[in-house]
Amino acid sequence: MNSNYTKEELELIESIEKDEWVSIKNVKEEKKRFQSYAQATLKKDKRVNIRISERDLENLQRKAVDEGIPYQTFISSILHKYINGRLVDKEQINHLLKK
Repeated sequence: MNSNYTKEELELIESIEKDEWVSIKNVKEEKKRFQSYAQATLKKDKRVNIRISERDLENLQRKAVDEGIPYQTFISSILHKYINGRLVDKEQINHLLKK
């Protein structure tokens, strides 16, 4: 392997060779989803300050990285989904599925 690669590049190559990457299904839908996140980010016209634990914030930031969006956009998205009924509790779903 070429020694001109950085450590990060070598890790990426190794990950690809291990077949750890998965193609995105429904690329058009995913693209639309991220476009809506971007549009929502630009529409922000009110500011809210809240206090949360450092641990919760770190976990939110990790999840945002997994989603590929800024953590403040991620938090806003969670709130938006919740107030519009698109974000539900897993326990509620499991309870309904058991009936």
